[in-house]
Amino acid sequence: MFEKLSRYLVPIAGKLNNSRYLTVLRDAFMLSFPLTIFGSIFVVLTNLPFLNKLMSEEAIATFRDMFGIASSSTMGIMSIFVVFGIGYYLSKSYEVEAVFGGAIALVSFLILTPFMLQPEAGQAVTGVIPVDRLGAKGMFLGMITAFASAEIYRKIVQKNITIKMPPGVPPAVAKSFAALIPAFLTLTVFLVINILVTQVFNTNMHDVIYKAIQAPLVGLGSGIIPTLIAIFLIQILWFFGLHGQVIINSIMDPIWNTLQIENLDAYTAGKPIPHIISKPFMEIYTVGMGGTGMTLAVVLAILFFMKSKQMKQVAKLGLGPGIFNVNEPIIFGLPIVMNPLIIVPWVLSPMIVTLVSYFAMASGLVPPPTGVTVPWTVPVFINGIMATNSLAGGLLQLVNVAIVFVIWFPFLKVIDRVNVKKEKEEMDQAV
Repeated sequence: MFEKLSRYLVPIAGKLNNSRYLTVLRDAFMLSFPLTIFGSIFVVLTNLPFLNKLMSEEAIATFRDMFGIASSSTMGIMSIFVVFGIGYYLSKSYEVEAVFGGAIALVSFLILTPFMLQPEAGQAVTGVIPVDRLGAKGMFLGMITAFASAEIYRKIVQKNITIKMPPGVPPAVAKSFAALIPAFLTLTVFLVINILVTQVFNTNMHDVIYKAIQAPLVGLGSGIIPTLIAIFLIQILWFFGLHGQVIINSIMDPIWNTLQIENLDAYTAGKPIPHIISKPFMEIYTVGMGGTGMTLAVVLAILFFMKSKQMKQVAKLGLGPGIFNVNEPIIFGLPIVMNPLIIVPWVLSPMIVTLVSYFAMASGLVPPPTGVTVPWTVPVFINGIMATNSLAGGLLQLVNVAIVFVIWFPFLKVIDRVNVKKEKEEMDQAV
């Protein structure tokens, strides 16, 4: 069975892992990571549950007005960072001037963005950009535009359709002139597209892409079944020694990040959080409990209940990193990779925990993640509280750790007995 799985799965995973576009997409989202962390910290501070006991309502409103710009100028316009990042990293991968690729991608996106705010009632306001077009609502158009504009730009550059300056001209000036024709031609393409869509079809590309692509994908990605499939694939890929998060998250992150931004917009506006599944849910209630596969419970089970010296040594090495959600010592030291005795709890426990977490939030026992970005290295329980702005979020994690412990325990016992017997035989031979 393992041979058949590896024969078909490993080549596909390898191609996905080496995909230029998925790599660029992952790097582009990581570009926005420190900025969203900054915004998330202030979202947490301005929405602490006990603020009403320390301040008056007027003081709380003033406090939120003062610091609310931190999230609006980071997470609220996340599409801008992603668009620039895609243009930059895709151009860099083709070894053309990357900063111009990023700038051209961003301007191409803005060309397709309506500079108009249409209220539900009243006259349209021109000369402004609705913030939601730069956030969750514009994410998919931004990604499509960035990839397309960077590809057009680099093809023109690689065909040497550029202005070449004589020797002695400062490099910055020479690069600017070299990018002039590629930039002009690329931006003209998107200007023509915008004219056609707005004048002929009387709409805009944001609404077209949102209704045709983004809304259906986001609706699909927020469901529990696609989420379980994604987790299953992540675990299977890790079992074969492939980095499941890098491969699967590269595909799913655009959807999960869009859901996160929609949650944050609703949370900061004081509205009910619309989605349970989002990027923070995937981070906090899967990876955020000891690393991929939630192996902090496995480490604790080995340290307190197993007898094998080999297993205890691995667990001791894995405890420190595991507290901060790094579990490579366990994955490769136990080992989990290519170990048929472990594949059942390895795949099953994250899926069961995800189901428990989902229904706990769907039933109202635990609030869903608010949309703030919590660094994945924050220890369990603390990150659950930060993500949901509720003690219940941390307590749910402790319940999940117990569930993982129960699922893994009988399998660990089998491995422990085998190892103890082997260690005893080796000791007898040595004597």
